[in-house]
Formats: sequence, C-alpha cells, structure tokens
Amino acid sequence: MTNNAPSENLPIIHDGIIDPPHDVEVLSADEFKLAFRNHPAGVAIVTADAGKGPVAMTVTSVFSVSAEPPLLVFSASAQSSATPTIAEADTVVIHLLGADQLHLAKLAATSGANRFPDDIAWEKLPTGETVYSEAHAWIRGRTVNKLKAGNSTVFLIEALEAKTPAEGSSELDASAAHPLVYHNRTWHKLDSNSKLDA
Repeated sequence: MTNNAPSENLPIIHDGIIDPPHDVEVLSADEFKLAFRNHPAGVAIVTADAGKGPVAMTVTSVFSVSAEPPLLVFSASAQSSATPTIAEADTVVIHLLGADQLHLAKLAATSGANRFPDDIAWEKLPTGETVYSEAHAWIRGRTVNKLKAGNSTVFLIEALEAKTPAEGSSELDASAAHPLVYHNRTWHKLDSNSKLDA
C-alpha cells in the first residue's frame, strides 16, 4: 500500500513560498553553483512595466513548460532592481536572444544602466509593454502564478502573442541561426561547428 502522506524531509509549499525543511543538510551555495557550471543555458531578457516606467532583466532561467496551453517559466532574483516591477506587472515580454543581441544581454545585466537608451531600438506595443526591436523572437505573456523560492521568485507565464522569425528567414535555419548561450560564466555563440552527428 502506498503511503501518500507528505515526507518530513520534503520542502513545504505554503502560500506560494517554498519552505525547505531545516533539519536536512543541503548543498552549499558554492557547491550548487559548481554543479551547474557546465550546464549551458539560453539567454533571454524580460521586460515589464507596472505603470512607473519599463524595466529589463537578463535571465538564463527561461524554459517552456507546455505548448497547450502555452506556458513558460523564468526566475528573477530579489537582488535585481527589476524584480519588484516584474512581480507587480500583469504582463511581461520575454525576448529570446541570438548572438547578435549580446549587447542587449549585457545592457540588461548591467546594474544601474539605462536599459532603454536612445541608441538602442525599442518600442511600445499597442498593449503597453516595451520590447527590444532587435530580438529575433519575443513572447508577450501574463503572469498566472508566482512562487517564492529562496531569494528568487519563479514566474509562470501564459503566452498571449509572439514575434517569431518570418517564413524563409535564416533564423529558422539551424545552420545559419546563432543562439546566444551562457556557459561557465561566459557568453557563447552556437553555430554549425557545435553540431554533433547523431
């Protein structure tokens, strides 16, 4: 017979906050980071505006959860000045970056920088969100759930609309597209040389 009672050693989720058990020894922060050091991640920028002006944040935690319904997830650190606005806004825009947009990734990751200077192409959508025009793809979505986890907040986003590469675009050709990847504290460009024969 299966025991469905919660284990005393499992984290407890209460009111949208993960509360890990305090009597279990866990990895140190340094060990945890080291374990992920060789795990590459795609690079994205999240923008949001809760009515007091737009903010932007570079993230490497975006991943798709479901296509039907279209759901994605990302996390935002409490240390980022953009997080309170992202948490307050009803909608966000997630920009999926190619290597040609490295300057945008660096801009949105620089503390204290003006994220929307005059020399960067950006625009307001009819729905009010701010987008970087250069991004080869972006997804506008609404926050449907938030979960505090440690010093970060995990956002569950339902996709509402997207800008995607046009039919016939080189960005749809895996031999020509160059996704931006963050690996071992360094920016990388994926290209045809990274392809492995299956």
